[in-house]
Order: sequence, then C-alpha cells, then structure tokens
Amino acid sequence: MPPQPGVTPEMADFLEEEKRKAMFNEVVSKLADVCFDKCIAKPGSSLDRYETACLSQCALRYLETGQVIMGRIQRMQ
Repeated sequence: MPPQPGVTPEMADFLEEEKRKAMFNEVVSKLADVCFDKCIAKPGSSLDRYETACLSQCALRYLETGQVIMGRIQRMQ
C-alpha cells in the first residue's frame, strides 16, 4: 500500500499492526462463536470431557483450515 500524505512511516507501521491485531481478534471471536455453538449443548458452570475435547478439536480444525486457505491465496497471488 502506498504511503498516504501526512502519515509518517512510524504511524503507518502502527496502523498496520493495529489492523493485524483487529484481524486476529476477529478470527478468535469467530472461532469462539463457531466452536461454542458446535460443542456446547447447554452452558453450565463447567465443561465436561466431551465439550473440552470438542472445543479443542474444533479450534485446531478451524485454524488448520485457515492456514490452508491462506496458503492457497498466497499461491494464487
């Protein structure tokens, strides 16, 4: 992305870092929503073994899928 007038390199770096943080937070939020809906039948005060295992596997699959998609996008560019 070309520099914008009046934006210092430090400010541009800061803005890029904030964009990365926002994207990361969005992915984590989506992950939590998807996996919670998939794995938690009725919320309680603690998770049972099935829910814990389901959440772990769901998170791993979600992240692995994201890595595959990002790899394909990078190869296409």
